[in-house]
Amino acid sequence: MTTLLQAEAIRVEFGPLVAVHDVSFELAGGQLLGLVGPNGAGKTTLLRVCAGLHAPTRGTAIAMGKPVMGEDEVVRHHIGFGPDSPPAYEELSIDQFLRFIGGAYELASHEVEERIDFWLEKLWLTDRRESKIKELSRGMRQRVTLARTFLPQPHVILLDEPLAGLDPAGRIQLRQVLGMLREQGCAMIVSSHILADLEEVATHIAIIEHGSILQWSETSALHHEDRQRRTYHLATVDHQAGCEAALAAIEEVTHIRRLERGFSFDYVADEQAAADLLARLVSGGIAVVSFTAVKKSLEEAYLQAGVRQVD
Repeated sequence: MTTLLQAEAIRVEFGPLVAVHDVSFELAGGQLLGLVGPNGAGKTTLLRVCAGLHAPTRGTAIAMGKPVMGEDEVVRHHIGFGPDSPPAYEELSIDQFLRFIGGAYELASHEVEERIDFWLEKLWLTDRRESKIKELSRGMRQRVTLARTFLPQPHVILLDEPLAGLDPAGRIQLRQVLGMLREQGCAMIVSSHILADLEEVATHIAIIEHGSILQWSETSALHHEDRQRRTYHLATVDHQAGCEAALAAIEEVTHIRRLERGFSFDYVADEQAAADLLARLVSGGIAVVSFTAVKKSLEEAYLQAGVRQVD
């Protein structure tokens, strides 16, 4: 896969504060990096450096093989940046605003028309085409920001909290759009506090704190980080009191936690061992409704990383 975005030892200082601490990574076409961390961790600053909107103290952001802050301005035309609080011309309608954006990128008028129609439909804005931006809700403004970002068809897409303000249907819709853009070969970074949504679309996850990346991994690896042990959920009839005692009596069973209709616990990550455990419980008179191995979630990985809220 072709590398579309690189960060080479990026460091950003604001006086004594180090907002981004020597961060390096590479993203290829078709990859989406989910950037997660507490408020003030440096996510927005890192995105702005990659977009060419903030010069790093040292280090380099490279897109399409060229420095983002270099003399070749064309490279920045291939980067789409959607900020958390996007500026817009309040008195313009959505259609007028997107036409303005198309003109700023020097797109042909017929091309602008086609792209506006496409993105208004994809982002459920067609019926609001003539609405002035000042009349829009927070969620609708967020959709306009996404349309503005995608309109020039950038190869590198950077989105800062794009899910904030969207209703559940809008979040599902955005996940579908991001999946489409991944298939088209875009490289993307999406920062978000909505971890469940991010986990569904990201190919990679980076957990950032105090400007440093604490953990970088493929999203699929989060589910199998511990190859020796797994978490299991056991549902029983009427929450049988004897079940907890039966589990506690098994040496390899640890971290037993009571659920609404059963128990969660850690056990050996082996199919035969799990089958033997189930057979032992059933033969011991436990009325088992379901027994499943549970994938580790991004939320669990985030909490286990020991991230502290930035003051």
